[in-house]
Amino acid sequence: MNVAHEVNLLVGEIERLGSKNAEGQTTVKFGVLFKDDRCANIFEALVGTLRAAKKQKIVQFEGELLLQGVHDNVDIVLLP
Repeated sequence: MNVAHEVNLLVGEIERLGSKNAEGQTTVKFGVLFKDDRCANIFEALVGTLRAAKKQKIVQFEGELLLQGVHDNVDIVLLP
């Protein structure tokens, strides 16, 4: 798969699993994304896809690298 396609799939999964925050942006916890069965089947490298989306300013999250368990409560915010 190409990166642009995976990033588009990621946006859809964030919209499916997330909820709106006070600013009206869709947000989801990393742990929710990571543990979701559908996401596990779609993304071979979820963390890599998240990093690519962050570099393209499609999503925002604290830190550079998210690790399962340690960063489960980190918010991933879908940018407008």
